[in-house]
Amino acid sequence: MAKKATSAKAGKAPSAGASVTVRHYCQGIGDSHLLRFPKAGGGDFWMLIDCGVHSSVAGGSAKMDKVVADIAAVTKNHLDVIVVTHEHTDHVSAFLTAANAFKGFSVGEVWMAWTEDPSDVQARELDKFKQQALAALQSSSQRLGAAGPLDPHLAGLHQGLDALLGFNFGVKGERVRASRDAAAALAKGHVRYFEPGDPPIDVQGVPGLRIYVLGPPRDPALLGLTERASEMYAMGASPGWALERALSSAFAATDPAGSMAFDYAAPFDPNVGTDLARLAASPASAPDDIEPNIATFARERYFGSMAGGAKPSRGRRTAKAPNPDASDQSWRRIDMDWLGVSADLAMQLDDKTNNASLVLAFEFTDTNRVLLFAADAQIGNWLSWQDTKWQVDGAVVTGPDLLGRTVYYKVGHHGSQNATARVKGLELMTSPDLSAFIPTNQKDAANVHWGAMPYDKILAALNQRCAGRVVRADDPWVADPAGQPNFTPSGSIRAIRHGAGLWVEFDLG
Repeated sequence: MAKKATSAKAGKAPSAGASVTVRHYCQGIGDSHLLRFPKAGGGDFWMLIDCGVHSSVAGGSAKMDKVVADIAAVTKNHLDVIVVTHEHTDHVSAFLTAANAFKGFSVGEVWMAWTEDPSDVQARELDKFKQQALAALQSSSQRLGAAGPLDPHLAGLHQGLDALLGFNFGVKGERVRASRDAAAALAKGHVRYFEPGDPPIDVQGVPGLRIYVLGPPRDPALLGLTERASEMYAMGASPGWALERALSSAFAATDPAGSMAFDYAAPFDPNVGTDLARLAASPASAPDDIEPNIATFARERYFGSMAGGAKPSRGRRTAKAPNPDASDQSWRRIDMDWLGVSADLAMQLDDKTNNASLVLAFEFTDTNRVLLFAADAQIGNWLSWQDTKWQVDGAVVTGPDLLGRTVYYKVGHHGSQNATARVKGLELMTSPDLSAFIPTNQKDAANVHWGAMPYDKILAALNQRCAGRVVRADDPWVADPAGQPNFTPSGSIRAIRHGAGLWVEFDLG
């Protein structure tokens, strides 16, 4: 595929008759996959699936510049199709950060899921939730940032929110939407939206290839379903709207600028009670309209120290006195704890976006073998494939049938715990030729606090089912110019090449 490729055996050329060559880029936490299908009349059909890196990866934009430059060199600046699987930075960032380089490409079409279609009513409702949820989470982050020292729980929440917002807005504040739209613009109006059940896609000039759309599902419950014990290697769906409304109403009711809307869910009317910031004021600056003994009571018990071990005052409602030797009473306060619901909303937003992934299955009709590119699909997306079917040449093709014939799996969501279904996913992939690639970097995942990625039990299951033919983007041999894989090409993998740690490439058949 490229003249400077390093073969699994030095000097070995790509195997004759390979059905497709796939170049996976190894930029860190992110997806970018270049597929080459030979055309019947000569030449190649080029497809790029995603092109991005997580915003926290050091030097990520520079790495993506190298990725895009390599794509340009290999394809001679032409892509027949760009597939944008879903709206997350680690899948689309380069379409914005490397926009000038992409301007030099000719692009035939851009493919997206129905969830990105502005003319689709359900897609617009999902988009409305995403935008309002992001606004609420931004407000949560701002409140936490202005609150001063936070307890460990709230400090962790603040860190997590900022990571998610960076994921959706980018390092410099640009929304991921701009990256998605930059990709769409490359096709100059030739954007197609797909959903499960659409007729299989035939690729002009590439005989014997059918592409099936498995996800995302239309069922809102499945879009929100991210976990199910029986399908995971180690919850019911929640729409998230209630969380967004609760946060938004609370922000409106506590707007320091005073432009507050009435919160019908609040336990008291707005004129009942006293603002905490006013209660925290020193005695010299305490507002005249606050009863002195109430202000003193609050300061002594909730707003810090009682210097010199002074005895606490006795208000009109006597309560058990705080410990006079304690220097700080702020641990009693819970005024920021309501922001904890932001964590649930953040997970809803992130998981719904992952479940909206465009999932493609590539079938070679002469051999009935299938390649599965699952993007970041989570459990709800996987479960929806069980009922998906197509009428093809007088026969019925189903989702489980495609899984049973899968010989190559681009592992979902970097190998995370809830992104590869077990019983209705990996265990249905029964081909003895199964091989897999995981676009992951364990160190980067740890830096963004994504936990074990790849998840050890999924990694073990993959290695068992693939007879060891599992390659990770962070495998040491991939970055070593003289490195060799720890298995001989076999199964669906006919040949392996890699280039200076930037990419690893397979001839598949």
